[in-house]
Amino acid sequence: MRAVDVVSAYAFDPARYEPELRGILVELSECAEVQPAVLGRILRRYPKDGRRFFSKSELLRGYRYLQRSNPGDRGLDLDERLLIERLRMKPVRTQSGVAPVTVLTKPHPCPGRCIFCPSDVQMPKSYLSNEPGARRAAQHQFDPWRQTLSRLLALHQTGHDVDKVELIILGGTWSHYPESYQLWFLKRCFEALEDFGRGMREVPPLQAEVDYRDLERQVVGSDPGPTYNQVVRAFAAERARSSVERATGEELAAVQQRNESAAVRCIGLVVETRPDRLDQEEVERIRRLGATKVQIGIQSLDDEVLRLNRRGHDVAATRRAMALLREAGFKIHAHWMPNLYGSSPEADIADFSRLFSDPAFRPDELKIYPCSLIESAELMAYHRDGRWQPYRYEQLLDVLAHCLAATPRYCRVTRVIRDIPGTDIVAGNRVTNFRQVVDAELIERSWQSRDIRAREIGDLEVAPEELRLRETGYQASDGREVFLEKVTAEDRLAAFLRLRLPAQASFLGELADCAIIREVHVYGRVVGLGDRSRGRAQH
Repeated sequence: MRAVDVVSAYAFDPARYEPELRGILVELSECAEVQPAVLGRILRRYPKDGRRFFSKSELLRGYRYLQRSNPGDRGLDLDERLLIERLRMKPVRTQSGVAPVTVLTKPHPCPGRCIFCPSDVQMPKSYLSNEPGARRAAQHQFDPWRQTLSRLLALHQTGHDVDKVELIILGGTWSHYPESYQLWFLKRCFEALEDFGRGMREVPPLQAEVDYRDLERQVVGSDPGPTYNQVVRAFAAERARSSVERATGEELAAVQQRNESAAVRCIGLVVETRPDRLDQEEVERIRRLGATKVQIGIQSLDDEVLRLNRRGHDVAATRRAMALLREAGFKIHAHWMPNLYGSSPEADIADFSRLFSDPAFRPDELKIYPCSLIESAELMAYHRDGRWQPYRYEQLLDVLAHCLAATPRYCRVTRVIRDIPGTDIVAGNRVTNFRQVVDAELIERSWQSRDIRAREIGDLEVAPEELRLRETGYQASDGREVFLEKVTAEDRLAAFLRLRLPAQASFLGELADCAIIREVHVYGRVVGLGDRSRGRAQH
């Protein structure tokens, strides 16, 4: 088994470039504000190795190094928070109030047989090796501790606070993985939060036993041959680990309890699964693991479309799953797919309307993933013989414009297009910024999106006394939901609370006869635990 060398941005040695870093940082401290052009001129005066620019993350590392090695140096009259404000990269990553950390589980057999699903055997089912998040996971051979620590480091090195982390576990059907693996995976994620909070700032060299890049046999959807499950199962059996990927519920509970008072806290834990894998026992088990949100792939609310695409469940299963999740106090993040085999633009618009007109559904968050054709999907055969074709650009734009305009204010549309590299798409949309395109189309039509993401306060300053309370009530899964918002006069969203008033007692004893606060969220850029920042929505 070959070892994998993980290329890391954290190999940068600031001691080697101390004169250049000091020169840049001194000039930055003398600037009232730093525009890109100003920063560019400063960087040109102090090139790295005589020919390259220092990255923003390297400047931040350099500043921290100089502060440690030269305490009390008045030559750097610039505090770290001000420097971060000037250099922060991709500020949108933490503008929703939390630091999202996404990690992937290892490749594992999937209970589904969906014709549209990619079958990249080097990845958990439905994910592709070239997707950015999946590529990072593969670099770390899907080790949860390494993935979590590396994401924390990446956010920290680019100027983001990581005190409050939403831990997002992706990768196929969580409920189909062995429970011992789930316990171990979560335990190691929490241990990474703990280690980062204690000051660990480097991912050690990888010495893993299993490299999933050894899975070189690829599945071609239109050709006969081994299936994804057959290839992955054989690989797992051949290279099975004895007891490395095992933990107990007691071990997980212990590290989670420590995390309640840690420097880096998990304030939300997300897993993804299928409607047909959720019953009372499974929902209760996921709750015991500490999950607070479930991503659930509903894909369509049309039984015939689900049957044609061999989804493996019907709409009734989605109704039952959503009711159970609400009854247990979970936040519900649904996945919905237009352009499936057997549907049409008109049918998709009607299907999306049912998603919010029927009280059995009405998710809290939503990912909209138009179907794209990937070579390893069985849909390839349907495309070759003309049974399925992707929507034209204008058709897809019309569908998505109707969807965003119809999304109620209590739902957050987190994604409109899946982040699949264009090189992997045989047929279908390749525009990655489609939400921006749709937003422009809404303006052109004099329509408006009122979903949560369109109204988030972002980096705007907030005067608490000017915020007003707005209440939206609606029925959902045999109960009443109350969506309480703190909004500005312009309807920009600073904070909200989801309150559930059940019509009947929950199947969970601890929630019997209880109203349930399913979510409290304050938007704006993350403010560190215990800190206050004037004008910020948080704290």
